[in-house]
Amino acid sequence: MITVSALTKRFGAQEVLRGVSLTLRPARITAVVGPNGAGKTTLIKSILGLTRPDGGRIEIAGRPVGSDPSYRASIGYMPQIARFPENLTGAELVAMLRDLRGPGTPIDDSLVEALGLVPYLDKPLRVLSGGTRQKVNAVLAFLFRPELLILDEPSAGLDPVSSSVLKDRIRAERDAGRTFLLTSHVMSELEELADDVVFLLDGRTRYAGPVHDLKLDTRQLSLERAVAVLMDREVA
Repeated sequence: MITVSALTKRFGAQEVLRGVSLTLRPARITAVVGPNGAGKTTLIKSILGLTRPDGGRIEIAGRPVGSDPSYRASIGYMPQIARFPENLTGAELVAMLRDLRGPGTPIDDSLVEALGLVPYLDKPLRVLSGGTRQKVNAVLAFLFRPELLILDEPSAGLDPVSSSVLKDRIRAERDAGRTFLLTSHVMSELEELADDVVFLLDGRTRYAGPVHDLKLDTRQLSLERAVAVLMDREVA
């Protein structure tokens, strides 16, 4: 379980997070939604320890996120735009990460075959298309069987077949007990996947709870329209 309590973050004069609080329940897919500038990226970076909040607290499985980065070993991260060492091949990148983890670390590289990556693993990453690089990105996120996966726009650049493969894997891993935090601008994708939703606006948590409850509250049949109703309420 991830618990975020009263999280604040300011960049200069801009207050990006203003007391964000939420709970990510285990074995659930939680979607974080909101307009650009709502604080989604800063929230993710704070959970990953890439940004230090000004105030508040983050706990993962009861352990506070702080100066000890060891908790990241249980997290798989799929950034929206991955920064790969351009001179390496996909196979070399996987081998390097396995070496860093040390011998005996369990891995799951089944997505390599499922996403059709086998013919591209021996090619330098710099020559791969954006969609193929995104497939490598997905493989790395799932590689070490993490308990928590943070996926930022995971289907961006993927063809429909690969996107379906990835969605099926996300659901299967959720059913196996893993926890997901997911962002996407494609609301139909979140509709397919999310159990819970967190709606951020102007750096504040405006809603956090099950998708089903949000639809009931807003009297909408789709997640997209339910979120639109939330935004209208806040603006009004």
